[in-house]
Amino acid sequence: MCLGIPGRVVEVHDDAGLRMATVDFGGIRREVCLSCTPEAEVGSYVIVHVGFAITLVDETEARRTLDVLRAMAGAVEGELGEPLP
Repeated sequence: MCLGIPGRVVEVHDDAGLRMATVDFGGIRREVCLSCTPEAEVGSYVIVHVGFAITLVDETEARRTLDVLRAMAGAVEGELGEPLP
């Protein structure tokens, strides 16, 4: 199963010419490519799929989705490599 997980951008940086970000998924942080979402900035919420932020989402929807995903712990753990806190 492939999921798009919402997270909040906490840092934006350049990595060899690629716009990258550190994204927080409710306590788990991962490096994410922002090439598909050039408008994302620190504080933005993005949907991440296989290491790419694919779209922006508002905070309310991001939190609601994270709550649902917490209820589906196995699916999230498979995508992020560990369960959401």
